[in-house]
Order: sequence, then structure tokens, then C-alpha cells
Amino acid sequence: MRQPGFASFLTARLLGVFAQQMQAVVVAWQVYDLTRDPLSLAYVGLAQFLPMLLLLIPAGDLSDRMSRKRILGASWSVAALCAGLLFWLSAQHTTQVYWIYAVLVLFGCSRAFTGPAMQSLLPQIVAREYLAQALATNSMLMRTAAIAAPVLGGVLYALGGGMLTYGCAMVALVLAVLMLARVPVLHAAPRAAVVGRMWQRFGDGIQFIRGRPIVLGTISLDLFAVLLGGVIALLPIYAHEVLKVGPEGLGMLRSSMAIGEVATGLWLSARPVRRHVGRVMFAAVAVFGLANLVFALSTWFWLSAAALMLAGAADMVSVYIRSALVQFSTPDHMRGRVNAVNMLFIGSSNELGEFRAGSSAALLGAVPAAIAGSLCTLAVVGGWMAWFKPLREVDRLEDAAPADKA
Repeated sequence: MRQPGFASFLTARLLGVFAQQMQAVVVAWQVYDLTRDPLSLAYVGLAQFLPMLLLLIPAGDLSDRMSRKRILGASWSVAALCAGLLFWLSAQHTTQVYWIYAVLVLFGCSRAFTGPAMQSLLPQIVAREYLAQALATNSMLMRTAAIAAPVLGGVLYALGGGMLTYGCAMVALVLAVLMLARVPVLHAAPRAAVVGRMWQRFGDGIQFIRGRPIVLGTISLDLFAVLLGGVIALLPIYAHEVLKVGPEGLGMLRSSMAIGEVATGLWLSARPVRRHVGRVMFAAVAVFGLANLVFALSTWFWLSAAALMLAGAADMVSVYIRSALVQFSTPDHMRGRVNAVNMLFIGSSNELGEFRAGSSAALLGAVPAAIAGSLCTLAVVGGWMAWFKPLREVDRLEDAAPADKA
């Protein structure tokens, strides 16, 4: 925390995550409340994923050639504009969800640039010897925002509808841009000379990932485990039809996972995982799948919330180890491109995962879709343990560092 600019960076990220979480819970509730169609929730994820898919390659390339701080500030500014547009649509009492989808497409464009820039900026703010601790602290505080924001989003929506909630999200994003301006970038490596075309440079990033099983296994594990097994997109259906709770209950469900994440993040900040990190990561993803299976079968609100807390705790361990392995393995001049691929995988697992969950729920029903997804997560863990032996056998985070010299 004594690293110059780290506290300001964390504050800016906290505000950004706070705004995004509030907006996400209200958009999902608002769309489902207007349509009562599970497929409409699938389109919420798809509207954000498609522009990310198209723009992540130029976003990653720009993050290696331009100021990551400026790119992040610009993307948050566009996100603030999106919150303002959702505010305006709520003020107009629109009942046509395609306008909401249109705003989410623009929001997905901003997120395409947010991800690579933000993930690549932290190693330029914090010295390398403090990076693992900074990652744990950063993840823990972001999950803290994810506890309060969905609950507050649900409460604000119940009190003042979308206008109040989206207005608060817009203000939080504007403040995040102002805080980011105060962050000094002290540990940036000199920019390498631009060589070749954008696609060639991005291909270099792909080759880098393909040549390192630890990195490839790490980011692909997240892709398929969450893509096939995530239940977040189904929470509005569970809140409406299975657990019989309102928007406040939906906010509590979304926060339950974050509570488990924060508690585990506090533990990791004090006692980071030092040995057998590969096996610990695989075990954490397996627990994530089992906890989601319990949630899928539960009809009791508090059991569902407890299952989501356990899933969040397991996810925090996995995220901490995955993030550290990718950062330790990647040289600074390639971080933008590598993190763009990583964000593409994360975006696929989250937004495309929401489409998978919503379409599966429309076809099979919410409960069968959640059960099938949880079982798929467990199958992914078993397959990846067999196919990525170097990742399974990683002992310490620092064991990934020699790839930085390759």
C-alpha cells in the first residue's frame, strides 16, 4: 500500500467495479422484468461479448504501444456514457429492450479496452517484488465492492428504479477517471519498437501463449470451467421462480459469492499460497463446480446463499493463482496482447457463459441447465489435470518467472 499511486489505483478500480456490479444486477432484473423470457438474459451477455470479441485484438495491441493509463481512462469515460444512456432510457420508461441491448453493445466496446489496459497497468505501478501481494490485495478489495454493490443496486432499484441506480453508477465511473489521473506509472519498461502489422504482433502473443503450457492451461481452464458451469446469469430466474425473493434478494445472492471471495482474499493477503499452487488451483475449481451444483439443487434461500459463498471462496483462490501465474510468466512488452487473449477468454466465460446459461434455461429449464453446467465444470477439471501436466505440477508462483526471459 506504500507503493506510490497504488492506493489511488485501487480506489479508482473500486469505483469502477462498484458501478459495473450495480449496473449488472439492475440490467438483468430490468430486462427479465420486462420480458419474463430466459432467452432475454442470454442476449444481455451476448450484446456485451460480441463487441469484445471484435475489439480485443486491437485493444491488446494498443495497450502495448500506447499509454495504458490513458486507454483505461478513455474506456471508463465511455462506460460512464453508457450508464448515462441507461439512466435516460429509464427516465423515458422504455419497454423495448432492444434499446438496452444497444447500450450494452457500446458498453462491451468499452470493456474490450478496459480489460487489457487495466490488467497490464498494475505491474507498471507496483515493483515486481510486491506484485503477488498487490494482486491478492487488489482482488480482495474488488470482491469487497462486489459484496456491497449488488445489494445496494437492488435496494436503489427498489427505492428509485433504474434512474437512481444508473445515476449512481455514472457518478462512480466519473470519479474513477478522476482518481486514475493521480496514479504515477513508475515501473513501465521502455516501449519496444513497433514491428510488423497489428495481426502479426497479435500472432506473436498467441505464439507466446501456445508455447507455454502453464499460461495456456491457466487461461483456458477459466474459459471452459466458467463458460460451462457459471450460474450468475440464472440468478434472476432463481430469485423470481425458485427462491421467491425480490430484487433485494437477487442482490444478496450476487453478493454472497463476493462475501466468500473477500474472506478468502483477506486470508490470501496474509497467507498467500506458496507451494503446490497448480494442484491447489485445480482443487479450487473443483470445489467451485461442486458448490454450484448445490446451488442448482437448492430451494432454500440461505442454503443457496451459502453455496454461492463457497463458490466465491474457491473462485478467489483460483483467480489469485491464475492472475499471478500469467503476470509472472509474461514480459512487460507483451502484457497487453497476452492480457487481451486472457480477457477474450474471460469475456467468453462470463458474457458468452451468460448466453449459454440463458439459452440452456430456455431449452431445458433453469434448474436442469444449472445442474448440467456444474457437472461440466467438474469434467473440465479432470480433463485439464490430464492434459496440462506442467500446470498441475507447478510448485511455486515464481516457477513461472523464467518464461519472462524466453
